[in-house]
Amino acid sequence: MSRDTQAVPATCSYEFARRHPRALFTVPLTLRHLTGHGVRTSRGISLDISEGGIGALVQGTLRVGETVAIDLPLPKRTLSTIAIVRHTSTLNSGFEFVGLTPEERVQILSVGRNS
Repeated sequence: MSRDTQAVPATCSYEFARRHPRALFTVPLTLRHLTGHGVRTSRGISLDISEGGIGALVQGTLRVGETVAIDLPLPKRTLSTIAIVRHTSTLNSGFEFVGLTPEERVQILSVGRNS
């Protein structure tokens, strides 16, 4: 190992700042996305939510970058919105909301305050 190279400890953790604080929020949700065979509807359950997006467990296969429609029951009404798949694994997926109205953002923020 050269003098300029530093070893990274195995216990090193990488932290990053999120744009929006998350709140635990668990409700059933419906997701629709376009496949080669038409529109596929999948069911899932949310894990957490922020005004920027949602984490969820979803049935079926998703691709990073794919655009999906999500129906999410919030306390006052069901939020129907578009989102982009930002990460996906066998464990969970993360979605970034696209084009939320100011009213929808307020409704999501109220979920975070009440959780």
